Amino acid sequence: MIEVPARPYPYSLDPKHTALVVIDMQRDFIEKGGFGDSLGNDVARLEAIIPTVAGLIALFRREGWLVIHTREAHKRDLSDCPPSKIRRGNPSLKIGEEGAMGRLLVRGEPGNQIVDSLAAIDGEIVIDKPGKGMFWTTGLQEMLKARGVTHLVFAGVTTEVCVQTSMREANDRGYECLLVEDATESYFAAFKASAIEMIVAQGGIVGWVAPLAALEAAVLEARADV
Repeated sequence: MIEVPARPYPYSLDPKHTALVVIDMQRDFIEKGGFGDSLGNDVARLEAIIPTVAGLIALFRREGWLVIHTREAHKRDLSDCPPSKIRRGNPSLKIGEEGAMGRLLVRGEPGNQIVDSLAAIDGEIVIDKPGKGMFWTTGLQEMLKARGVTHLVFAGVTTEVCVQTSMREANDRGYECLLVEDATESYFAAFKASAIEMIVAQGGIVGWVAPLAALEAAVLEARADV
């Protein structure tokens, strides 16, 4: 086990049974002209974490640990997107409508792709999820069980919505979850801060939180001891 300094107390990472989940680092949320922008959000906040997420992915690739990427994505006929979701938020462009990068949040469209610098490589899993959480209708639970994964490290956007939802779902399924706090972001600073406090409250009711530097140092120290 690798002991990672974290809140609310050290996180014990099992290197043989750990995967990284990078939530929704897709152009529709991070770039101008996408769905996040259509809701009036400052997408620059999300764009700013790309280097840290890239560093986290690089760490997992060096160690040979599994990397999973998710995209919030709907079928082209929107049959997996409830009408209430399409209406909500009164965006300037709705889900499925044509934007600067194609139809918003629709599978296969340019805006629905993971940003180039974080794109998946061969051997990594890419999940298209129609909801906020990563397990609903995706088959991810079966994939994780088949690979013997028990520990999940999280990054991505947004902290209080898809990231926290996925962490809570994973927690309910028995996974030990760590959120890398500088590899996640929200359009609203206060929402990110609140979500993190919810995760670590009551002795880590949802999971643990630590910065990338703490995880990197713990892995380096463990390797030095081998």
